[in-house]
Amino acid sequence: MERPRFVIRLSSVRVFLEMIKFEHTVFALPFAYTGMFLAARGLPDWKVVLWITVALAAARTLAMTVNRIADKEYDARNPRTSGRALPLGLVDLKTTIIAAFISFMVFEFAAWKLNYFVLILSLPALVFLLGYHYTKRFTWACHWVLGFTDGIAVAGGWAAIKGTIDWPAYVLWFAVTCWIAGVDIIYACQDIDVDRKEGLHSIPSRFGASIALQIARINHILAVAALSFAGLIMDLAWPYWFGVILTSILLIYENVLVSADDLSRLDYAFFNINGYISMCLLAGTIWAIFI
Repeated sequence: MERPRFVIRLSSVRVFLEMIKFEHTVFALPFAYTGMFLAARGLPDWKVVLWITVALAAARTLAMTVNRIADKEYDARNPRTSGRALPLGLVDLKTTIIAAFISFMVFEFAAWKLNYFVLILSLPALVFLLGYHYTKRFTWACHWVLGFTDGIAVAGGWAAIKGTIDWPAYVLWFAVTCWIAGVDIIYACQDIDVDRKEGLHSIPSRFGASIALQIARINHILAVAALSFAGLIMDLAWPYWFGVILTSILLIYENVLVSADDLSRLDYAFFNINGYISMCLLAGTIWAIFI
């Protein structure tokens, strides 16, 4: 009788990981790794790599779990998200809260293992990790709050090596903020009607899809400009610039894929292309350092 219960537990874990899109942690990890390699200007100690990986995975799990808890009622009323695990009852709320607490503890332990400065930095980071989900309830600037939150990974990777945040890390942080804000604005275009009905704030629900997509493009231009500035001030070799060029091409393609009249390829633009972008930037950075 024990064996069936074990199978059910494994199934519940699978449902939970699918609910928080755990596989997309791969998309976020290059942020922290880029900051880490640029700060180290070489190969970091394997223990630093390990604890940065653990911290990032735990932070993202915490953020996505709290997101699903915070948006549970909204998700249930949104046709696009009503099939998620919490609204359907496939994962119960108590289990989700426990998972969030465990993620919080793992995140703080990993930050402590890195250095004291990262541990201190983790405290304001938690404010954003836990709070950005609620910003769409009162401001359409929520997209930049999400971008800023994701950009903390770059600062964290840098701080794990240096024990401080130097101004090149702030430039990269700004780049990630603009990049992710632009991505989130594009993604929010599919929920315009629902957001307006629910009284939720976003650039698309406030200004319409056409203007929102233009604002997203401006953010992506700023992101590429900031990445270029970071390359200049750090005097990075040509492979980094190759990564920036590939990033620019992919961002152009991402913005071309979607229009105000056709959002059918939005999921591909959001999940696939942005994964390619983060990997291109990381690969270019590592290559530039070791060339």
